Amino acid sequence: MTAYRTFVGRALRNYLLGLWDGAEDAYRRWILDAVGRAAPESLLDVGCHDGSWTSSVAEAAGSQLRRLCGVEIVEAAAEEARARGIDVTTADLNNPLPYGDGRFDLVHANQVIEHVADLDSFVSEVRRVLAPGGRAVICTENLASWHNVAALALGYMPFSLTNISSRGAIGNPFNLAPVPADQVAHSWFHTRVLTAVGLAELLELHGLRVAERFGSGYHPLPAAIAQPVAGRDVRHAAFIGVVAVRADA
Repeated sequence: MTAYRTFVGRALRNYLLGLWDGAEDAYRRWILDAVGRAAPESLLDVGCHDGSWTSSVAEAAGSQLRRLCGVEIVEAAAEEARARGIDVTTADLNNPLPYGDGRFDLVHANQVIEHVADLDSFVSEVRRVLAPGGRAVICTENLASWHNVAALALGYMPFSLTNISSRGAIGNPFNLAPVPADQVAHSWFHTRVLTAVGLAELLELHGLRVAERFGSGYHPLPAAIAQPVAGRDVRHAAFIGVVAVRADA
């Protein structure tokens, strides 16, 4: 019986990790498509880490891209990004961005907003550095995704908020984080997780008009079914994304 339970547990874990990978692949393809359609000449990636994903975003932007910048708090990661040809500034995203007003056609923030402590400062700074007509492409986890809702219904922490302590993941025995929370930097912890409605309203309060919404993953549905359903019900998708435009443009 113990061996059977172990087998079932591993099979379930592998299935759930596969759902995560499929949803992640879908939102990354959406980001690249959104960036390609925006065709920016200048691009800022906030929370660029080692620059590997930033390089893919820059490639999607097209040959007209003239300026590629990034912000990263971890200096070792920033150095790796610089080695990839990205102009990276080491800075904390809870503080003002180290750029002048209206400097970028596009600001990209993938899986970043859930890590910042001061959401108002972060969003207002994103808008400030956008040029008139500039766009922000933002993607994050969704607090109202069905797997988070189910966890709360069972009395557990939502999956998206188990990594909030330096002592380790808390409150959910089904947590699937690949790296234990006590082995990651504080900048990787989630401070809060938004819903699709909350994300849109936050951006609009700061003068960013939501022009496009996206959802990926619809746990526990398999990837082949999940994406069409997530597209229809963004509010309960695993990941949510928006393209937001400066409202004064």
